[in-house]
Amino acid sequence: MIIRTTAYPRAALIGNPSDGYFGKTIAFTFSNFSARVTLYESPELEIVPSRRDESTFSTIGALYEDVRLFGYYGGIRLLKSAIKTFYGYCLENAIELHDQNFTIRYDSDIPNLVGLAGSSAIITATMRALLAFYGVTVPKPQLANLIRAVENRELGISAGLQDRVAQVYQGMVYMDFAKALIDKQGFGHYEPLQPAQLPPLYIAYRTDLSEGSEVFHNHVHERFERGEPQVVEAMAFWADLTVQAKDALARGDWPRLAELMDANFDKRKQVFSLSEGNLRMVATARSVGASAKFTGSGGAIIGVYADEAMFRKLAEAFASQNVCVFKPALI
Repeated sequence: MIIRTTAYPRAALIGNPSDGYFGKTIAFTFSNFSARVTLYESPELEIVPSRRDESTFSTIGALYEDVRLFGYYGGIRLLKSAIKTFYGYCLENAIELHDQNFTIRYDSDIPNLVGLAGSSAIITATMRALLAFYGVTVPKPQLANLIRAVENRELGISAGLQDRVAQVYQGMVYMDFAKALIDKQGFGHYEPLQPAQLPPLYIAYRTDLSEGSEVFHNHVHERFERGEPQVVEAMAFWADLTVQAKDALARGDWPRLAELMDANFDKRKQVFSLSEGNLRMVATARSVGASAKFTGSGGAIIGVYADEAMFRKLAEAFASQNVCVFKPALI
């Protein structure tokens, strides 16, 4: 038996980064890239390294670039921590597993560290493979929590639930992480929306602006926990934008949605220190009439464009900056 599973990158349409702070967001997955896991029965449990786990390099410069993109531990740590977390969940819930071993390998072409949730996609695909291999069912809200635990508890990566919820549900999802809901049931309110409601969207990214989400969130969490008024107010502001955006989507009001997306970024710029490269990406997109905000923690932006002529202008404007622009293929 060969099990093959896939998970897709996520783009935050509106509301981020309030998902980790009891806020509201809308996000969607798209299939331009993917993380793929293959699992099959074998005599011993083996995790097969992928490209980002290589330890042989042509030059010292190649090693430098590899570490810059993938860190010191590559993707093996994602699979190991996902397997450990899955097994721990089964122990805690008295779920009996068969005793067959397996070999597991992964591959991903999701751009790394640009705010498209590439790491959680690998974990999500791994969880799906384990569930299929052992014949275990986990409700979607709990599965998103389990995937988040892999990163938060096992790997020490601070991140909200948005990415995991979007990748577990797939498609476009409205998420409400109100504290009362989280305290009562352990997860938020997740409402799938119709991707057909979306206007023409572009995503643009560049890898030289990459920064792990934990770098951003660790700093913000400290300010939020201290009750810093500017940060607390910003989280409420982004949550309210999400409610307004959901209404704009229902009405097909693309200009209003574009305004709200711009407001999402403008507030972020007021509250947090952003790199010059990220600011330039947003400014470039807006210079041709498109809206622009981060898809995640930085390194990639998303926005509404009016027509094909504007999309061509976007591509031309970004060409000299080595920025890739594409239309997300929604799932």
